[in-house]
Amino acid sequence: MTTRAAISGTWTLDDRLAGPVAEVPVEVRPGTAALTVRLSYDRSAGVLDLGCAGPSGFRGWSGGARSEYTITPTWATPGYLPGEIEPGVWRVLVGLHRVPAGGLPYEIRVIRHVRPPVRPRRRRTRFARVPGPVPPEPFAVRRRLPSPHGYRWLAGDLHAHTDHSDGTLSVYELACVAATAGLDFLAVTDHNTVSHHTELAAASALAGVVLVPGQEVTTDLGHANALGDVGWIDFRRPPDEWAKAVRDRGGVLSVNHPVAAGCAWRHAMDDRPPVVELWHWSWLDRTWGAPLAWAQAWAGGLSGDLVVVGGGDYHRPEEGHPPGAPTTWVLAEGDGRGPETAGAVVRAVAEGRTAVSASPGGPLLLRMEDEFLAVDADGLVLWGPDTRRVIRGDLALLPARPGVHRLETPANEVVAVCT
Repeated sequence: MTTRAAISGTWTLDDRLAGPVAEVPVEVRPGTAALTVRLSYDRSAGVLDLGCAGPSGFRGWSGGARSEYTITPTWATPGYLPGEIEPGVWRVLVGLHRVPAGGLPYEIRVIRHVRPPVRPRRRRTRFARVPGPVPPEPFAVRRRLPSPHGYRWLAGDLHAHTDHSDGTLSVYELACVAATAGLDFLAVTDHNTVSHHTELAAASALAGVVLVPGQEVTTDLGHANALGDVGWIDFRRPPDEWAKAVRDRGGVLSVNHPVAAGCAWRHAMDDRPPVVELWHWSWLDRTWGAPLAWAQAWAGGLSGDLVVVGGGDYHRPEEGHPPGAPTTWVLAEGDGRGPETAGAVVRAVAEGRTAVSASPGGPLLLRMEDEFLAVDADGLVLWGPDTRRVIRGDLALLPARPGVHRLETPANEVVAVCT
């Protein structure tokens, strides 16, 4: 048995300017076993995002990737959190991402189920791949990269999405793709939700790759990754509050793709995070210096205070760039295995033990205490504050100085970055 209600109206440009997320209250009566919400509007005219808050707080977000969700006590649409359907006032969250000058008519249909609906079968994708045997050692060991006692260099990617937001693969399918790419770790950073976190441990064990919990905090004025087991970060609050919440909970906040087209970083912050996704997959022409210039301006010219990471921003196989393009390297404590590795990856980023390369097997620049190690970089040029020199040999040790350094081809194309 179900009961239905429809709420309709028109979002205006004034509504959008009043705040990026509107709240539509819905009364849920006692005895409701499950809740379904459907949003309809003319998608050719504008863009509306969709989410949910219950009487006790956040219950999920799917942005513009979905037009419907269902929440029950034991399961929910990916992007949403299952749990008790509490009686009281629920709120349909509607992100007013793009609203035309003439307004955007909408309808919200709310379906209250007295008995839980049948759980839909998880769809199978023809892109799912189960990897072959996973190498028992971290990628850096396979490349014979030296590391200090008690540490390992790990190769991975700090930015990827699943069907819990706007990706097409399940958490396990994504983990298999990362393992097939030869990565040691992958951060799963779905937009404005943490519903995927409960699936990470099982998928990690099955696929043989370390999965780091994350959330891409997503707004019209820029995106940032909250890395670590820090819970949900409220994207509706100012960015300085994100940074404080993530720091207080033991995680790391990274500013994402700061010069990427429509999602460039435009937020003002009093407390600027030092971690920057300087190398995003969309940096296709790496002779173009805008990401480097932005990072220097962000740090106020003190590039030694920056921690540079990369992000493949993987969503679906059709995009043509796998996780690890670019590759973020971290110098993590331990042997590169075991349940503590996800935390070790986050701590390494927090402490600036990072480097970025175009791929797991590409030329590499690593900081080893007071020296740089240039790997497979013969003939490349090392650039940095007060540093200009040509690398000779496939394995070269060079004096290390503070600041962001990079390897370039003679044609000025960046191929590796290190902080």
